[in-house]
Amino acid sequence: MKGLNVMVYGALDIGGTKIAGALVDGEGRIVARARRATPAREPAGDVLAAVIAVLDELATHPAWGELSCLGIASAGPVDTVAGTVSPVNIPGWRDFPLVEHVRAHPGLPRDLLPVLIGDAVAMTAAEHWLGAARGIDNALCMVVSTGVGGGLVLDGRVHAGRTGNAGHIGHITVDLNGPRCACGAPGCVEALASGTAIAAHARALGWTAPSGVTPNAAAVATAARCGDRRALAAYARAAQALAAAIAATAALVELERVVIGGGVAQAGDVLFAPLRRCLADYAVLDFTRDITVVPAGLALDAGLIGAAAAASAAAGTGPVPVLHP
Repeated sequence: MKGLNVMVYGALDIGGTKIAGALVDGEGRIVARARRATPAREPAGDVLAAVIAVLDELATHPAWGELSCLGIASAGPVDTVAGTVSPVNIPGWRDFPLVEHVRAHPGLPRDLLPVLIGDAVAMTAAEHWLGAARGIDNALCMVVSTGVGGGLVLDGRVHAGRTGNAGHIGHITVDLNGPRCACGAPGCVEALASGTAIAAHARALGWTAPSGVTPNAAAVATAARCGDRRALAAYARAAQALAAAIAATAALVELERVVIGGGVAQAGDVLFAPLRRCLADYAVLDFTRDITVVPAGLALDAGLIGAAAAASAAAGTGPVPVLHP
């Protein structure tokens, strides 16, 4: 592709379970992928090595030669000004200078400055550009996965906040006496509704995965579809926590739509049916009722596409959503 003047955006999506990378074209199509598991409990250098391995693999693709910018979507909190990250689910990274390390990759042009964005804000940018929030002026987009994050579209623009953490709904307390979250606060949405929390609660109720099956949220969802009451109860608890947080957010900023993506959202009606029922109980004010709650249109690619969108917006290239602090 070198010399064809094709716009190519690089993207990284870093979470507690996986580190994904992609090359994305100007229409938001992924033309190359790479992926590594996140060694989340290992030292900082091991996690960085996985990031570099993803970049190394992408750099072997012919489209890499047309790279114009690079966006990094990371689990948070993030500091987009300082270029540092402190993901709750990656304890080895605290104020970790991720942008500095990525910029030093030998395959990147020296004048290319990576753009950092929270993973849920990235997902929001992608869904507002091409997905389920397209054309919506006021929306909440959520990532429900190893953790729980969120981003806001306000008055037609993605609102990232001063440090890039606006909309971090996973760390709203919804149960004053609830379990301690990894962030240290009691009863956060993430402590009740993340994939990790769903699987842990199901196991605490006595559920066990079939032999040879990883006892994660996806396995709990499979059991719930088969009518297992313990699995259903774990998803009902998660749905209630999500509904309470969504209703609170709607009361603050008047939402039109809620978009939910991430691995847990792949459970489909196992999650969405009780969530919609619970939301009817919590969102009772006239201006919070009847908010549509829909799955993400871009499924698990939203973080990558959003990271590319943020980078292209910073570079002033491509038909991407406008982000503002």
